[in-house]
Amino acid sequence: MRRLIVFGLSLGIAVISPAAPAASASAAPAYALTDVGTFGGPQASLDLPGFPITRQGAVLGTADTTVADSDYPNFNPFIVGYPNPVLSHAFKWQRGKLTDLGALPGNNSSAVFQVNGSGVGTGMSETGALDPNTGYPAENAVLFKNGSVINLGTLPGGHESQATAINDRGQVAGFADNGVPDPVSMFGPVNGPGDPGWVTQSRSFIWQDGKMQDLGTLGGPDALMTTLNARGQIAGDSYTNATPNPANGGVPTTHPFLWQDGHMRDLGTLGGTRSGTSWLNNRGEVVGQDNLAGDQAFHPFLWDGKHLRDLGTLGGDFGAANHVNDAGDVTGWATPPDNITAHAFLWKRGVMTDLTGADTSQCTVAEAINNRDQVVGSTCDEQDALLWTGGKQYDLNALVAPSGIHLTSAVFITDQGQIAAVGLLPNGNQHVFLLTRTNSALGAAASSISRQSGGHDFMNPISTPSKRFLPKGGHSAVGG
Repeated sequence: MRRLIVFGLSLGIAVISPAAPAASASAAPAYALTDVGTFGGPQASLDLPGFPITRQGAVLGTADTTVADSDYPNFNPFIVGYPNPVLSHAFKWQRGKLTDLGALPGNNSSAVFQVNGSGVGTGMSETGALDPNTGYPAENAVLFKNGSVINLGTLPGGHESQATAINDRGQVAGFADNGVPDPVSMFGPVNGPGDPGWVTQSRSFIWQDGKMQDLGTLGGPDALMTTLNARGQIAGDSYTNATPNPANGGVPTTHPFLWQDGHMRDLGTLGGTRSGTSWLNNRGEVVGQDNLAGDQAFHPFLWDGKHLRDLGTLGGDFGAANHVNDAGDVTGWATPPDNITAHAFLWKRGVMTDLTGADTSQCTVAEAINNRDQVVGSTCDEQDALLWTGGKQYDLNALVAPSGIHLTSAVFITDQGQIAAVGLLPNGNQHVFLLTRTNSALGAAASSISRQSGGHDFMNPISTPSKRFLPKGGHSAVGG
């Protein structure tokens, strides 16, 4: 899964989610639903953070093949996420055609995060070697270009790298290990007991003019990027020292950063010792979440180019900003006064609006917003994909023709209104879906959330950069 709604204090609070009020049938939009499919294997997933739909309407992700994975049951949690007996390959789907973007030579899996306007993609591929530090199948950052997979390598001394973003300038950004031992690596154990995780420093890089450059840090050993924009700016988080903070799970002090033209700028904090950056728009505005003084609460933040702004909450102590559009409008989730649930919000011109409604205890999270202020997301337990438009909340399952498919989360929406989502087939396999707005309204009444969402545990709030929607039943290696 991509991003769990979690409290940093491990409060373990369960949420009971009753139905929300129904939306007007006459105002409900309707969507055509397209199953992107696979390469013959059972499941498909999305690779995030990234842009799973291009401006040309292509859908990007990872799909299972029918080729046996020779590493099975060993696996790299960043590229596969769970023990998969078959290889998974990066794909591009466009106009009904599913294209295998390939992988590095050998019996290897791959993933893709973004394709720029020239058709060049960025992602990662297994190399066929094992990382001597982790025992995982090693993966390297790659370009998908003109039908070829080009290995960008790693930072000197490292074995792992991922390229998660590319812009129309051809600049590529990602992160890698550098081989330097690091007991507080940002990518510690990710597969539970017995997993060493990365035991080396985690660094961000920019690749341009054929060279991979380490972006450096804000003083600590690690820095991890989240997003690259069209101007070549990179946002992420960096340790400022290597001293674990007992009040914050043993993580060193972490600040958000904005890198540009060789300089990493410390964006400051809201008073606490831990941050989690989520998105960067083309104006250089950054959003995420940051602990308040004392590390007993965290709020969504916006770096507006001059100041780090606390966006507040819906009356509670917790919240996170997940996305910002090019107008500076922000979406994410926040808690109401009782702190026992979370609601999706839209923050615009200094005002935070509860998208789900203050009169319901349903738990929701907003993942992405387009430049028309249309928002997509899910229930907190990722059981129902949601859309907010025209001041109303809709279950996307009610806006498509009846089928055995159940959409569990919507993760991206373009300015044209196309939506990338994941959902379950009747047999329980996860596929990737494209939703395209149709001109006709639904004949049947379309309600907002009409299902119980079940309980949800609130755990660690800080997401890590590579968040993937994994098939249900798989283990999320990152972001919770």
